[in-house]
Amino acid sequence: MHPSAHESRLNVDKGCPRTFGPQTSKLKDIFNIFKRFDCDKDGRFSKEELKKAFSELGSRVPVLRTLAALHHADENGDGFISDEELEALLQYALGLGYTIKME
Repeated sequence: MHPSAHESRLNVDKGCPRTFGPQTSKLKDIFNIFKRFDCDKDGRFSKEELKKAFSELGSRVPVLRTLAALHHADENGDGFISDEELEALLQYALGLGYTIKME
């Protein structure tokens, strides 16, 4: 019997979200990386700050990740991610599956 198009040989639905490790610690790690790149400490993230953070996370094309993040999280369309929009940014970044290397 062959698995369906949505199931792997291990009988796991490929559409099921994958989680590796505790989500809260990953979210905190991603939050800390973004906070490091709030260079002017104004509590919001510019395109340049987002680009640097996505580069640090390991994005091969941080400019595109930045534009996609703004599309997902910049609710008021001002070109910045504010504190109110930060949760949506973090959820977007978490969903990309970046691995945080602990030093």
